[in-house]
Amino acid sequence: MKIDIVIPAHNEANFIGESLQSLIDQSLTPNKIVVVDDSSTDNTSEVVERFTKDYSFVELVKNNSSTEHAPGSKVINAFYKGYYKLQNDFDVICKFDADLIFPKNYLETIAEHFEKDFQAGMVGGFCSVKRKNKWVPENLTGKDHIRGALKAYRKHCFIQIGELKPAMGWDTADELLARFHGWKVITDESLLVKHLRPTGMNYFEHSGRKQGEAFYRLRYGTLLSLIASAKLAAMKMNPFAFLHYTSGYFQAKRKKRPFLVSEEEGRFIRKLRWANIRKKIA
Repeated sequence: MKIDIVIPAHNEANFIGESLQSLIDQSLTPNKIVVVDDSSTDNTSEVVERFTKDYSFVELVKNNSSTEHAPGSKVINAFYKGYYKLQNDFDVICKFDADLIFPKNYLETIAEHFEKDFQAGMVGGFCSVKRKNKWVPENLTGKDHIRGALKAYRKHCFIQIGELKPAMGWDTADELLARFHGWKVITDESLLVKHLRPTGMNYFEHSGRKQGEAFYRLRYGTLLSLIASAKLAAMKMNPFAFLHYTSGYFQAKRKKRPFLVSEEEGRFIRKLRWANIRKKIA
């Protein structure tokens, strides 16, 4: 099974070397790794270039983008700069973050999931963070969700869901659309990836409002958006986040921001979300 990997990177010189080495040392060697240096001001490119000299399947792409903090859109635009450098011969395409250390069997294990279940459209493990000298699950999302840092798609699923949305919420939209098209999203709790820079170390009000906007653009509706906002704020242990999420939602609703999914997809998404809520409270 051929696995291609694209890694968007912005000022990741402190982490990208360890991340690349963990992918190079995999029990199943990736077919291709493309690192997109997205306007870094540190020596990210220099670190990656050391790997390109020793490993022919590692490639560096430089991308000039805005310095504006643009959650979602910036990383997806960088991802596609790398994606379009790939040949079309892969079986699985991965979008990974640059601050992760993967267990040696990560790629082999996700390949086994894809090979065993032909309905598996997306597969991933979980991020872990270091606390008191122990690596423990980061626990910022549900057990059925694959973090944006760890996305792996079967080629046909990736094509069928359409281009990843260049907006906050892209890593939820892709899973919902995969399920809409009949694919399974599979998570493996045995695959713990070390996250060197834990999520939420910096919380931006702008990001919170963008997340609320994403709830609107995914057609959640008001009640579902309020529930999702409360759940996410609780996970982040930040009460102000709830205000930012809801503010972003109502602002997007007032401005009639364009939706990320069709009406039919929106109905499916709401039905799926309510079913999951009922299952958890039953």
